[in-house]
This record gives sequence, C-alpha cells and structure tokens, in this order.
Amino acid sequence: MLKLNLSGLNCPLPVLKLKKFLMDIGPLEIVQVTTTDPASIDDFEEFCLKTGHKLISQIIDNGIIITLIQKKGII
Repeated sequence: MLKLNLSGLNCPLPVLKLKKFLMDIGPLEIVQVTTTDPASIDDFEEFCLKTGHKLISQIIDNGIIITLIQKKGII
C-alpha cells in the first residue's frame, strides 16, 4: 500500500495533490492518504465519484483523517 501524507494542507490542495499522485501510480493500486482538513472527507468522496476511483474507507481519529482510495483500473 502506498502512503501520501497531506497533513496541514487545506482545500483544495489535498485533492489536487492526490490527483497528481494517482497519475504516477499503476491501476488498482491502493493509497492511504493522511489529512487534517475536515473538508477533505467530502472532497475525496466527490473526487472519487467524479473520476471513477474507489473510496474504500475513511477513518477520523483525533483530528487525523485516514482515507483509503483504490485507483481505477484500465478501461
């Protein structure tokens, strides 16, 4: 599993950096994204709905948001 730490960044930077990160990895790879911006919860959900990536889970613990996203496969 790949990890991407975006803690301390505010909207829209987490989504923009995730989008760029996903362009550089293979299909179906899973990324664990760590953020602290509460807006990233809805932002990542919307991003996945629009792009076809799979939002596996989101966990919030003490202000830290851990999101698992699987990159979409090749069409």
